[in-house]
Parts: sequence; C-alpha cells; structure tokens
Amino acid sequence: MLDAVCPAAGLKLTATEYLAGGAAIDATGAPLPEATLAGALAADAVLLGAVGGPKWEGLPYATRPERALLGLRKALAAFANLRPVRVYEALVDASTLRPEVVRGVDLVVVRELVGGLYFGEPRGITGDRGVNTMVYTVPEIERIARAGFRLARGRRKLLHSIDKANVLETTELWRRVVTRLGKDEFPDIKLEHMLVDNCAMQLVRNPRQFDVVLTENLFGDILSDEAAMLTGSIGMLSSASVGEADADGRVRGIYEPVHGSAPDIAGQDKANPLAAILSAALLLRYSATAEAPAARIEAAVEKVLASGLRTGDLARPGEQAIGTRAMGDAVLAAL
Repeated sequence: MLDAVCPAAGLKLTATEYLAGGAAIDATGAPLPEATLAGALAADAVLLGAVGGPKWEGLPYATRPERALLGLRKALAAFANLRPVRVYEALVDASTLRPEVVRGVDLVVVRELVGGLYFGEPRGITGDRGVNTMVYTVPEIERIARAGFRLARGRRKLLHSIDKANVLETTELWRRVVTRLGKDEFPDIKLEHMLVDNCAMQLVRNPRQFDVVLTENLFGDILSDEAAMLTGSIGMLSSASVGEADADGRVRGIYEPVHGSAPDIAGQDKANPLAAILSAALLLRYSATAEAPAARIEAAVEKVLASGLRTGDLARPGEQAIGTRAMGDAVLAAL
C-alpha cells in the first residue's frame, strides 16, 4: 500500500527489514537485537508486525518477545499511543453490540506508553511476594495530556481523562495536572473526568459519548482492546506510538496493528490485513505529514468494506469470507 501511494504524493519510500520479537530470539537469542534498535533509531518511522507466540512463553521475563516492543517504545521516546476506533457503516452488524449502540462511533484512545506500572520501580518477585510500582511525574502527565488536548482540538473538542482518583494517589495527581492544563492551556476543549471502571462500562453502554479518551498505561492497554471490539474485530484496529513533534509537525513513531500474532492461523491466508494497512496510513499522516495519501488508503479500505468483502473475523454466519491476500488485493484495486 505504501509503495502504491507514495510516488503519486511525491514521497520517496526507502524500507529496510529487521527482526524483532520471537523471530529475533530464534535468530540471535535477543528479542531486540542491536542492529534492529540501530535501524529503528536511524529511521523516520517504524512499521511493526506482531511479535509474540506460545513458542516463547517459557522464556525468562526479560527475554520474551514483548520486550522488543517495550524496548523500541523507550528508545524512540514514543510516549503517546494513539488508537483510532471507528465503526464503519458497512460493519455495523459485525459488532457484538446492537447497531444502534455502535453506529457512528469515532473515537481515539490516547494512552501513555512509557510510564506507570509497566515501567515503575521497584518491581519483581521475591519469594512469595510480587511487586509492581505505579509511578507518574508531573512532566510525564503534562506531556501525554498535551498530546490528548491537541488531538481533541482537531476533532470535536472533547476530552475524557480516565483515572482512579478515588483510590490511587498516582491518578489523583493525574487528575490535578490534567485539570490545571485544561484550564491554563486548552480552555477551548471540554474536559470531563471519568473513573476507569465507569469508562469500561460506558464504552459498551454509550460509546458515542467519547471523542478523545486520555489514559495512563495500564488503563489504556485494557480500555483500547475493549474499544476495539466495538468495530466488530480487533483485526480492524491500527495504532501509532509517537514522540514529540519536530518544528515541521513530524513525529518519529512506531506503527502497528493492535492485534497479536494469532499463531493459530499464521500462514493460512486467514488473517485480516486491514489493521496493518490502516497503520501504514497513520505512518503517512504523522511521520510523513502526508494527509492526502493517508486519506486515500483509508478511503480504499472503506470502499472495499462497503462492497461487502469480509475476512473470516468480520464475516457473519453464512457469509463467504476471503483471505488475507484477496483482501489486500481488493484494497489495492480500490485505490
């Protein structure tokens, strides 16, 4: 898809492949080899495949495939994870929720990605005691909150900040900082605070009330996967993990489908390629600041879905499903 749209947009695309995750462990013994890290640091953007699988689940925690993801995010300072959740009209019936609940849903989860429980110290298992530490500083909260507010400014000017301020002091600080930032820097944005347990309920009760959902790392991990099911399949969800923008508005980011590696269907021409294709569109939008080709890809995906073509994860009972290659070919043809 990138090869198809870049020339017409005047963009020169140079791509180099590197190993990460399970494939890298098999080849080098490490989930994130030095060559891969160096290549990612030298690139304008990273387009990432899925990294895990049961083959490597018995490895020590520090050398599992998922450590490649965390290492890349940290090295590239990709602190903001953006997960668009859009219910296409053609897929309204694919969701497990009623059509009147999901029709018109168009929201973005903005998840803090390099702090919180996943990175806090101390951590570990000592005897019969396991410890993880949730830590956030004011600058870390301000940084992700600004990303959320700026995104909301270009959309419907509504931001929901998600916390557990009634129980967790860390998120009480989160609420204080987001409130101050909204008042001082983004008075044009409507800010609403919501407890994480209520947000989990509201996402399936009335998801159209949300536009931009701002959340810390652990809450965002859970809520974004829940929101993914509004679309009918996690195979539809793209994501961008980005850092600070440069003077031209470009960001260096990691772009990847939200879904995992699905080893049960790997190599069988069954996987839904649309999340990966839509992730490539996000790469163009944020790292190349090339809106036109990004929108072309998204429009092609919408056109194919409107034509009735479905991969197995999207097909309703009795509907004929097409494979990965056929779906990719259809999107290219629509383009």
